[in-house]
Amino acid sequence: MESTEQIYEKVREHYSTASRTTAPKYGESVAKSFGYSEDELSNIPEDANLGLSCGNPLAITSLKEGETVIDLGSGAGFDIFLASTKIGPSGKAIGVDINDEMLARAEKIKASRGSSVSNVSFIKGNITSVPLPDGIADIIISNCVINLVPYEEKKLVFKEMYRLLKPGGRVAVSDILAKKPLPEQLRKDIAMYVGCIAGAAVVAEYENWFKEAGFKESVITDTQADLNVYLNTNEDGTKKSGECCGPAAAVPACCGGDAAKEVEPSCSATTADGMDVGKTDLNDFVGSYKIFAVKN
Repeated sequence: MESTEQIYEKVREHYSTASRTTAPKYGESVAKSFGYSEDELSNIPEDANLGLSCGNPLAITSLKEGETVIDLGSGAGFDIFLASTKIGPSGKAIGVDINDEMLARAEKIKASRGSSVSNVSFIKGNITSVPLPDGIADIIISNCVINLVPYEEKKLVFKEMYRLLKPGGRVAVSDILAKKPLPEQLRKDIAMYVGCIAGAAVVAEYENWFKEAGFKESVITDTQADLNVYLNTNEDGTKKSGECCGPAAAVPACCGGDAAKEVEPSCSATTADGMDVGKTDLNDFVGSYKIFAVKN
Protein backbone atom coordinates (compact mmCIF):
# COMPACT_ATOMS: atom_id res chain seq x y z
CA MET A 1 0.00 0.00 0.00
CA GLU A 2 1.15 3.54 -0.71
CA SER A 3 2.33 5.96 1.98
CA THR A 4 -0.11 8.14 3.91
CA GLU A 5 0.53 11.15 1.68
CA GLN A 6 0.19 9.04 -1.48
CA ILE A 7 -3.17 7.76 -0.25
CA TYR A 8 -4.38 11.30 0.44
CA GLU A 9 -3.25 12.36 -3.04
CA LYS A 10 -5.08 9.48 -4.72
CA VAL A 11 -8.22 10.28 -2.74
CA ARG A 12 -7.97 13.97 -3.70
CA GLU A 13 -7.60 13.04 -7.38
CA HIS A 14 -10.53 10.66 -7.15
CA TYR A 15 -12.85 13.21 -5.59
CA SER A 16 -11.76 15.95 -7.95
CA THR A 17 -13.01 13.70 -10.73
CA ALA A 18 -16.23 12.99 -8.81
CA SER A 19 -16.79 16.74 -8.28
CA ARG A 20 -17.21 17.15 -12.03
CA THR A 21 -19.88 14.45 -12.24
CA THR A 22 -23.39 15.38 -13.37
CA ALA A 23 -25.73 12.37 -13.23
CA PRO A 24 -28.61 13.45 -10.96
CA LYS A 25 -30.79 10.40 -11.61
CA TYR A 26 -27.88 8.09 -10.72
CA GLY A 27 -27.34 10.00 -7.47
CA GLU A 28 -31.05 9.91 -6.67
CA SER A 29 -31.26 6.16 -7.20
CA VAL A 30 -28.20 5.50 -5.02
CA ALA A 31 -29.51 7.79 -2.27
CA LYS A 32 -32.90 6.07 -2.22
CA SER A 33 -31.23 2.69 -1.89
CA PHE A 34 -29.50 3.93 1.26
CA GLY A 35 -32.64 5.26 2.92
CA TYR A 36 -33.21 8.83 1.74
CA SER A 37 -36.90 9.61 1.26
CA GLU A 38 -38.54 11.41 -1.65
CA ASP A 39 -39.27 14.31 0.69
CA GLU A 40 -35.64 14.59 1.81
CA LEU A 41 -34.33 14.46 -1.75
CA SER A 42 -36.77 17.18 -2.81
CA ASN A 43 -35.17 19.46 -0.18
CA ILE A 44 -31.58 18.91 -1.38
CA PRO A 45 -30.09 20.81 -4.34
CA GLU A 46 -29.90 18.26 -7.16
CA ASP A 47 -26.31 19.19 -8.04
CA ALA A 48 -25.18 18.38 -4.48
CA ASN A 49 -26.05 14.69 -4.81
CA LEU A 50 -23.18 12.94 -6.59
CA GLY A 51 -24.15 9.41 -5.58
CA LEU A 52 -21.39 9.21 -2.95
CA SER A 53 -23.44 8.17 0.07
CA CYS A 54 -23.45 4.75 1.73
CA GLY A 55 -26.24 5.56 4.19
CA ASN A 56 -28.32 8.39 5.60
CA PRO A 57 -26.67 9.67 8.80
CA LEU A 58 -29.45 12.18 9.47
CA ALA A 59 -31.93 9.32 9.75
CA ILE A 60 -30.34 8.05 12.95
CA THR A 61 -30.61 11.22 14.98
CA SER A 62 -33.21 13.95 15.40
CA LEU A 63 -32.04 17.44 14.55
CA LYS A 64 -33.60 20.30 16.46
CA GLU A 65 -34.19 23.95 15.67
CA GLY A 66 -31.13 26.05 16.40
CA GLU A 67 -28.58 23.24 16.61
CA THR A 68 -25.09 23.34 15.11
CA VAL A 69 -24.21 20.50 12.73
CA ILE A 70 -20.76 19.71 11.35
CA ASP A 71 -20.39 17.38 8.36
CA LEU A 72 -16.94 15.77 8.13
CA GLY A 73 -16.15 15.27 4.46
CA SER A 74 -19.11 17.27 3.18
CA GLY A 75 -18.26 17.06 -0.52
CA ALA A 76 -20.72 19.05 -2.64
CA GLY A 77 -22.95 19.58 0.40
CA PHE A 78 -25.50 16.78 0.01
CA ASP A 79 -26.07 16.09 3.73
CA ILE A 80 -25.29 19.54 5.06
CA PHE A 81 -27.88 21.20 2.82
CA LEU A 82 -30.44 18.68 4.07
CA ALA A 83 -29.39 19.31 7.67
CA SER A 84 -29.85 23.05 7.15
CA THR A 85 -33.57 22.55 6.45
CA LYS A 86 -34.01 20.78 9.79
CA ILE A 87 -32.18 23.22 12.09
CA GLY A 88 -33.79 26.41 10.78
CA PRO A 89 -32.27 29.87 10.34
CA SER A 90 -31.11 30.00 13.97
CA GLY A 91 -28.99 26.88 13.50
CA LYS A 92 -25.61 26.45 11.85
CA ALA A 93 -24.70 23.83 9.23
CA ILE A 94 -20.95 23.61 8.64
CA GLY A 95 -19.40 21.45 5.92
CA VAL A 96 -15.72 20.47 6.20
CA ASP A 97 -13.81 19.12 3.22
CA ILE A 98 -10.20 18.96 2.02
CA ASN A 99 -10.92 18.96 -1.71
CA ASP A 100 -10.84 22.37 -3.38
CA GLU A 101 -13.02 21.32 -6.33
CA MET A 102 -15.67 19.83 -4.07
CA LEU A 103 -15.70 23.00 -1.97
CA ALA A 104 -15.99 25.14 -5.10
CA ARG A 105 -18.98 23.11 -6.26
CA ALA A 106 -20.60 23.37 -2.84
CA GLU A 107 -20.09 27.14 -2.72
CA LYS A 108 -21.55 27.52 -6.21
CA ILE A 109 -24.64 25.58 -5.18
CA LYS A 110 -24.96 27.66 -2.01
CA ALA A 111 -24.78 30.89 -4.02
CA SER A 112 -27.52 29.66 -6.33
CA ARG A 113 -29.85 29.00 -3.37
CA GLY A 114 -29.56 32.47 -1.87
CA SER A 115 -31.04 33.23 1.52
CA SER A 116 -32.65 29.79 1.84
CA VAL A 117 -29.25 28.39 2.88
CA SER A 118 -27.93 31.36 4.84
CA ASN A 119 -27.27 29.03 7.77
CA VAL A 120 -24.79 26.95 5.69
CA SER A 121 -21.03 27.49 5.52
CA PHE A 122 -18.12 25.50 4.14
CA ILE A 123 -14.52 25.40 5.34
CA LYS A 124 -11.42 23.66 4.06
CA GLY A 125 -9.80 21.22 6.44
CA ASN A 126 -8.64 17.67 6.99
CA ILE A 127 -11.13 15.78 9.18
CA THR A 128 -8.22 14.63 11.35
CA SER A 129 -7.56 18.27 12.32
CA VAL A 130 -10.61 20.46 11.83
CA PRO A 131 -9.98 24.24 11.97
CA LEU A 132 -12.86 24.93 14.37
CA PRO A 133 -12.90 25.62 18.15
CA ASP A 134 -13.71 23.08 20.85
CA GLY A 135 -17.26 22.26 21.89
CA ILE A 136 -19.24 24.05 19.20
CA ALA A 137 -21.29 21.20 17.68
CA ASP A 138 -24.53 19.60 18.81
CA ILE A 139 -24.13 16.88 16.20
CA ILE A 140 -21.41 15.62 13.90
CA ILE A 141 -22.29 13.68 10.78
CA SER A 142 -20.21 11.97 8.12
CA ASN A 143 -21.15 9.84 5.14
CA CYS A 144 -18.73 7.28 3.70
CA VAL A 145 -15.59 9.32 4.40
CA ILE A 146 -13.78 8.03 7.49
CA ASN A 147 -12.91 4.79 5.68
CA LEU A 148 -10.82 6.90 3.26
CA VAL A 149 -8.54 8.21 6.03
CA PRO A 150 -5.26 6.26 6.20
CA TYR A 151 -5.42 3.61 8.93
CA GLU A 152 -2.81 5.14 11.22
CA GLU A 153 -4.74 8.45 11.27
CA LYS A 154 -8.32 7.16 11.63
CA LYS A 155 -8.28 7.44 15.43
CA LEU A 156 -7.60 11.17 15.06
CA VAL A 157 -11.03 11.61 13.46
CA PHE A 158 -12.72 10.21 16.58
CA LYS A 159 -10.69 12.51 18.82
CA GLU A 160 -11.74 15.46 16.67
CA MET A 161 -15.40 14.49 16.93
CA TYR A 162 -15.13 14.36 20.72
CA ARG A 163 -13.29 17.70 20.82
CA LEU A 164 -15.79 19.49 18.58
CA LEU A 165 -18.92 18.24 20.36
CA LYS A 166 -20.65 19.95 23.24
CA PRO A 167 -21.43 17.76 26.29
CA GLY A 168 -24.39 15.63 25.25
CA GLY A 169 -23.54 16.12 21.58
CA ARG A 170 -24.19 13.27 19.15
CA VAL A 171 -22.28 11.47 16.42
CA ALA A 172 -24.27 10.09 13.49
CA VAL A 173 -22.14 8.44 10.83
CA SER A 174 -22.72 6.22 7.83
CA ASP A 175 -19.64 4.34 6.70
CA ILE A 176 -18.39 1.21 5.01
CA LEU A 177 -16.83 -1.18 7.54
CA ALA A 178 -15.26 -4.58 7.13
CA LYS A 179 -17.24 -7.59 8.33
CA LYS A 180 -13.99 -9.49 8.78
CA PRO A 181 -10.29 -8.87 8.13
CA LEU A 182 -9.80 -8.09 4.44
CA PRO A 183 -7.49 -10.16 2.22
CA GLU A 184 -4.08 -8.58 1.83
CA GLN A 185 -4.68 -8.26 -1.92
CA LEU A 186 -7.58 -5.91 -1.26
CA ARG A 187 -5.75 -3.96 1.41
CA LYS A 188 -2.90 -3.16 -0.96
CA ASP A 189 -4.95 -2.18 -3.99
CA ILE A 190 -5.29 1.58 -4.39
CA ALA A 191 -8.36 1.33 -6.67
CA MET A 192 -10.06 -0.62 -3.90
CA TYR A 193 -8.95 2.04 -1.43
CA VAL A 194 -10.42 5.04 -3.22
CA GLY A 195 -13.48 2.84 -3.86
CA CYS A 196 -14.01 2.82 -0.07
CA ILE A 197 -13.15 -0.87 0.37
CA ALA A 198 -9.47 -1.36 1.20
CA GLY A 199 -9.49 1.25 3.98
CA ALA A 200 -12.49 -0.21 5.80
CA ALA A 201 -11.91 -0.92 9.48
CA VAL A 202 -13.69 -3.66 11.43
CA VAL A 203 -16.41 -2.84 13.96
CA ALA A 204 -14.20 -3.60 16.97
CA GLU A 205 -11.66 -1.02 15.80
CA TYR A 206 -14.35 1.66 15.54
CA GLU A 207 -15.60 0.79 19.03
CA ASN A 208 -12.07 1.06 20.40
CA TRP A 209 -11.40 4.41 18.71
CA PHE A 210 -14.61 5.81 20.20
CA LYS A 211 -13.52 4.70 23.67
CA GLU A 212 -10.00 6.06 23.24
CA ALA A 213 -11.45 9.42 22.21
CA GLY A 214 -13.59 9.59 25.39
CA PHE A 215 -16.99 8.28 24.33
CA LYS A 216 -18.34 5.77 26.85
CA GLU A 217 -20.21 3.70 24.29
CA SER A 218 -21.23 3.55 20.66
CA VAL A 219 -23.87 1.71 18.64
CA ILE A 220 -22.73 0.25 15.31
CA THR A 221 -25.21 -1.64 13.13
CA ASP A 222 -24.98 -3.26 9.71
CA THR A 223 -27.79 -1.87 7.52
CA GLN A 224 -27.62 -4.89 5.18
CA ALA A 225 -27.65 -2.54 2.18
CA ASP A 226 -26.38 -3.89 -1.13
CA LEU A 227 -23.15 -2.09 -2.03
CA ASN A 228 -23.38 -3.32 -5.61
CA VAL A 229 -25.88 -0.52 -6.24
CA TYR A 230 -23.06 1.81 -7.32
CA LEU A 231 -22.18 -0.27 -10.35
CA ASN A 232 -25.58 -1.82 -11.01
CA THR A 233 -27.19 1.59 -11.61
CA ASN A 234 -27.16 3.41 -14.95
CA GLU A 235 -26.58 7.16 -15.21
CA ASP A 236 -30.30 7.65 -15.83
CA GLY A 237 -31.09 5.94 -12.51
CA THR A 238 -32.37 2.67 -13.99
CA LYS A 239 -30.96 -0.69 -13.00
CA LYS A 240 -28.58 -2.37 -15.40
CA SER A 241 -30.16 -5.27 -17.24
CA GLY A 242 -27.22 -7.62 -16.82
CA GLU A 243 -24.03 -8.10 -14.86
CA CYS A 244 -20.71 -9.21 -16.17
CA CYS A 245 -20.23 -11.98 -13.67
CA GLY A 246 -23.28 -11.60 -11.43
CA PRO A 247 -23.22 -9.70 -8.15
CA ALA A 248 -19.68 -10.82 -7.47
CA ALA A 249 -18.42 -8.60 -10.27
CA ALA A 250 -19.30 -5.30 -8.67
CA VAL A 251 -16.61 -3.33 -6.90
CA PRO A 252 -18.50 -0.81 -4.75
CA ALA A 253 -17.40 2.78 -5.35
CA CYS A 254 -18.94 4.94 -2.67
CA CYS A 255 -17.01 7.64 -4.44
CA GLY A 256 -19.59 7.41 -7.25
CA GLY A 257 -20.02 8.86 -10.72
CA ASP A 258 -16.98 8.65 -12.97
CA ALA A 259 -15.10 7.17 -10.02
CA ALA A 260 -17.20 4.04 -10.24
CA LYS A 261 -16.10 3.53 -13.82
CA GLU A 262 -12.46 3.73 -12.78
CA VAL A 263 -12.68 0.54 -10.72
CA GLU A 264 -15.35 -1.44 -12.57
CA PRO A 265 -13.90 -4.88 -13.32
CA SER A 266 -14.31 -7.01 -16.38
CA CYS A 267 -15.09 -10.70 -15.94
CA SER A 268 -11.39 -11.39 -15.63
CA ALA A 269 -10.43 -8.29 -13.66
CA THR A 270 -7.85 -8.67 -10.92
CA THR A 271 -6.35 -6.47 -8.25
CA ALA A 272 -2.74 -5.39 -8.50
CA ASP A 273 -1.71 -8.52 -6.58
CA GLY A 274 -3.67 -10.89 -8.77
CA MET A 275 -6.89 -11.35 -6.78
CA ASP A 276 -9.74 -12.32 -9.11
CA VAL A 277 -12.29 -9.60 -8.42
CA GLY A 278 -14.79 -11.24 -10.73
CA LYS A 279 -15.03 -14.15 -8.31
CA THR A 280 -15.09 -12.08 -5.14
CA ASP A 281 -18.39 -10.79 -3.79
CA LEU A 282 -17.25 -7.80 -1.74
CA ASN A 283 -20.58 -7.73 0.10
CA ASP A 284 -19.16 -10.74 1.92
CA PHE A 285 -16.29 -8.60 3.20
CA VAL A 286 -17.76 -5.13 3.78
CA GLY A 287 -21.10 -3.51 4.55
CA SER A 288 -22.83 -0.19 5.04
CA TYR A 289 -23.05 0.58 8.77
CA LYS A 290 -24.92 3.18 10.80
CA ILE A 291 -22.91 4.49 13.74
CA PHE A 292 -24.16 6.49 16.72
CA ALA A 293 -22.47 7.81 19.85
CA VAL A 294 -23.05 10.49 22.50
CA LYS A 295 -20.48 12.64 24.31
CA ASN A 296 -21.26 12.33 28.02
